[in-house]
Amino acid sequence: MNSEPRSDTTRGILDRAARGDRISRDEALRIYREADLLDMGMAALARRRAIHGDEPVTFLIDRNINYTNVCLNRCRFCAFYRDAQSPEAFLLSHDEIETRVREAVAGGATQVMLQGGIHPEIGLDWFLELFSRIKKRCPVHLHSLSPPEIHFLSTAAGCPVPEVLRRLMDAGLDSLPGGGAEILADHVRRRISPRKILTRQWLSVMEDAHRLGLPTTATMMFGAGEAAEDRLDHLARIRALQDKTSGFISFIPWTFQPANTELATGGATTFDYLRTLALARLFLDNIRTVQGSWVTQGPEIGQLSLEFGANDLGSIMLEENVVRAAGTSHHLEKEEMVNLIVSSGNGCARRDTLFHILEVCGKAE
Repeated sequence: MNSEPRSDTTRGILDRAARGDRISRDEALRIYREADLLDMGMAALARRRAIHGDEPVTFLIDRNINYTNVCLNRCRFCAFYRDAQSPEAFLLSHDEIETRVREAVAGGATQVMLQGGIHPEIGLDWFLELFSRIKKRCPVHLHSLSPPEIHFLSTAAGCPVPEVLRRLMDAGLDSLPGGGAEILADHVRRRISPRKILTRQWLSVMEDAHRLGLPTTATMMFGAGEAAEDRLDHLARIRALQDKTSGFISFIPWTFQPANTELATGGATTFDYLRTLALARLFLDNIRTVQGSWVTQGPEIGQLSLEFGANDLGSIMLEENVVRAAGTSHHLEKEEMVNLIVSSGNGCARRDTLFHILEVCGKAE
């Protein structure tokens, strides 16, 4: 009797995805609901190895500089924002930001991420001046702003998004992070972030960026009460845009941190995180890099994420404030990151934003 699994069984779907065959949204939903967690991990690891072979697991050094915590969006899942009248509200000056950038470069950072809230008094010219100043004085990659910030700058300036992006690129913007995606399903967005841009607007900003040759990352924040179908809709929309533009350089799933937020409850278990991470690796057949989130999960689960499809562990962050505001704080020095990767049986390398290898840090044990 033939013991080979049928392609329409859960095992069969996993095997096809591990080979690189495209699976449908419904097939992905089925394995998310029915497949054994370890089977999903094995399939995702097989897919990672098929794509990356013996390439080292990578990381980079950067600094996340939150230039303001004032935000008109006031997302219910966010513990970082403050109203403009709050005594805890702040807006960094250009001098203060430049000082932090210089400190980051001195500390080995190759990337700076500038992100903040939607501040009503900051316009496009503020960023054009800031970016030009940084690029003239500091050798650093600006991976900065996000679709909600870009959309706000476009609206405030009465200037189309592509023109805003062109002007920012001329001033020094090198790539765009995928912040503000949360879950790309509008009924979820209206519940957790009712003032934020909708799905079509987030995707439109990203498509405009890709058309201009501006690389971006894609993210997903999950565990804020959305359904499994919503996560699949999110992944399907990311995959569809990548089919059109090939502009996403990585996908970064991370979990909602409920402490100190208006939602207060929710989050995802470790098992749910690993299952969703593996699903992303198997479903997003057109995105080469999937990042493990040690910042939200902790170093041990970050290490385990390498067995569930991740090939990158993101950044040693010289500064991080948003996740910290929600009560989660993990920190790694460079040597600790290298040991974390090498002790998991992988080679290790430091990279830049665009995944060029800068330094081979260790060979697999």
